[in-house]
Amino acid sequence: MTSNNRANFGSKLGVILASAGSAVGLGNIWRFPYETGEHGGAAFILIYLCCVLFMGIPIMSAEFLIGRRSRANTARAYQVLAPKTQWKWVGRMGVLCGFLILGYYSVVAGWTLEFIGEAATNSFAGKTAADFIASFNGFVGNPWRPLIWLVVFMMATHLIVVRGVEKGIEKASKIMMPMLFLLLILLAICSLTLPGSGAGIEFLFKPDFSKIDAGAFLAAMGQAFFSLSLGMGCLCTYASYFKNDTNLPKTALNVGIIDTSVAILAGIIIFPAAFAVGIQPDAGPSLLFITLPNVFQQAFGNIPFLAITLSIMFYVLLALAALTSTISLHEVVTAYLHEEFKMTRRKAAWIVTILCTLLGVISSFSLGIWKEYTIFGLTFFDAFDYVTAKLMMPIGGMLIAIFVGWYLDKKIVWEEISNQGSLKPAIFKLLVFLLKYFSPIAIGVIFINELGLLK
Repeated sequence: MTSNNRANFGSKLGVILASAGSAVGLGNIWRFPYETGEHGGAAFILIYLCCVLFMGIPIMSAEFLIGRRSRANTARAYQVLAPKTQWKWVGRMGVLCGFLILGYYSVVAGWTLEFIGEAATNSFAGKTAADFIASFNGFVGNPWRPLIWLVVFMMATHLIVVRGVEKGIEKASKIMMPMLFLLLILLAICSLTLPGSGAGIEFLFKPDFSKIDAGAFLAAMGQAFFSLSLGMGCLCTYASYFKNDTNLPKTALNVGIIDTSVAILAGIIIFPAAFAVGIQPDAGPSLLFITLPNVFQQAFGNIPFLAITLSIMFYVLLALAALTSTISLHEVVTAYLHEEFKMTRRKAAWIVTILCTLLGVISSFSLGIWKEYTIFGLTFFDAFDYVTAKLMMPIGGMLIAIFVGWYLDKKIVWEEISNQGSLKPAIFKLLVFLLKYFSPIAIGVIFINELGLLK
């Protein structure tokens, strides 16, 4: 193991909020509500919860175990636990995955700042649906405006990471996560008070078992996997800062509860408001940056102050959700450079910030002035997303489950899960069973489905 002088989170609350912040992101705000509505409402939510419990929580616990036991960055963790083996490449892949995701994710994160400004200046007022589409396309295609916000967002991420684990990441998480929940609750209340909002709640929560098929199960497993940020090194890195008395399965469960709560609250915000004004929600960036500005304008446009305030609150919410994720992604690579190349944390953070900003520039240009340049028919932005989300993350998650379930000494697994015997986790045998059999098979099915090979 590495030195005991390694930085630690200062409190159990900090552990939970930082880990939850890593999991909570833009995907919670649009993907979960959409998947729920498309796949049977409450019926899908039940399937999703089962996937979180029987796949997400075990793999998260495994990542926590690897990180805390090794007390090292993601890349070195496997060298510590499995020296002189090829398992080291799992950790290295996690670092690369985090780096690539940060490069393109920060582009979309920067868009949230643009829309905070548009909301604050009441730029949504008087626009038609066509105007919103034209405005968004014009912004994304602009070579410079998205870059300004990309740099601002990366610098905000940098300033938090460079301050360290307790004074930077933990302190920021303790501020941002409660703010995020407060904004979610306030926006949900406003959405529910709209006339006709009941249709949106029915769309989200009414069980429709006729829509439950193999596709619904695959969608639920995929959403659980990607929503919890499994397989990209963030949770493993954060766990290396956990104290020895941290209850790993309980922490994983708490993170799963918080992540799912954010997703469900987002659905309560989006669908009642959209249905109240007769707009059918759609998936992807169009929901966040085209449909919802139209919703706010139509629903609250007769009260300009309320329309402006709620619009600002929503995009601040998006920015907070994105920032908690970019911090964890940045930390994965920063910790790797800091520890493996013996450089100061500040220097490592600057290298990550500069390189990811350059990657972000490429990603942003590929949506505008470089859109004719493609890789296998995909823009650079879409190619980075495809390689990480559909290849690296599922492969990484599967190998993590196999590593802990099959390779790692069961004595080590028991010591970490039970905190050296101080806890008596009744779920230990179930956890090991899930990691050995259910999780790898489930992820394998998701992986094959995402590649379009499963019909």
